[in-house]
Amino acid sequence: MNPTIARIRSGGQTGVDRAALDFARKHNMEICGWCPKGGWAEDYPEAPGVLTVYPELRETPEAAPWQRTLWNMRDADAILTIVPEGSGTSGGTELGVQEGIRLGKPMFTARSAEDVPEIVAWLRSLAADRAEGFELCVGGPRASECAEAYRVTEEILEKVFENLEG
Repeated sequence: MNPTIARIRSGGQTGVDRAALDFARKHNMEICGWCPKGGWAEDYPEAPGVLTVYPELRETPEAAPWQRTLWNMRDADAILTIVPEGSGTSGGTELGVQEGIRLGKPMFTARSAEDVPEIVAWLRSLAADRAEGFELCVGGPRASECAEAYRVTEEILEKVFENLEG
């Protein structure tokens, strides 16, 4: 486990969220996050939804996805938003970015693996203040908004963590 990142937080939606959770599991990192009541996600529309795959997530009182987004921003120490080049507008992603700004959270928005050196520098600067590590929220568009979201997120995270550990 990387000593800089204590946990990966995400909401379990398809696309960026799901890639972040799967990446964390692959690398034996703790995962957490809020999901809508009933565990709703694009590919898990019926309760218990995404909780069948990610029981570590907690349900918000509301079934609407906006609450998940706001609460994940609120509870994270830092926010990495991944918006792959060519992706369309994402209301949930924009809501998350605006909430992160409102809360004054450390934030970074990445578009591709070309951003990895800057992401690594940003994460190292955050770790300098937190010997125990910090909780990183990773979010961005869902699969229906960007077909490449999962793949691009996976590529970025793999390269980031290779560089952090190297």
